[in-house]
Amino acid sequence: QVQLVESGGGLVQAGGSLRLSCAASVSIFSLNAMGWYRQAPGKQRELVAGMTSGGSTNYADSMRDRFTISRDNAKNTVSLQMNSLKPEDTAVYYCNAIWGTMVYWGKGTLVTVSS
Repeated sequence: QVQLVESGGGLVQAGGSLRLSCAASVSIFSLNAMGWYRQAPGKQRELVAGMTSGGSTNYADSMRDRFTISRDNAKNTVSLQMNSLKPEDTAVYYCNAIWGTMVYWGKGTLVTVSS
């Protein structure tokens, strides 16, 4: 069982930045991959960024130049640095982890970008 707890969401003006963090209850070395997804009102959940245990990263095209995923192995956390935020980035952001054949989700953190 893996527990994921997100933090760092909030209200920010367009053009601003936020940093989200996800704390895992296990060593992130043991996880196959971790990532961030988001779900805007009335829309499906979508991938924002992901990172494998080997450190390879992937991003949604629309966020590649503005968002950066990183990890802190000592703290068992994965972070998402979000810059140049836009109103359309408003969503609940979820942390995700893959451990073997199991997929785990955090409860999400709300990011609201005002215009």
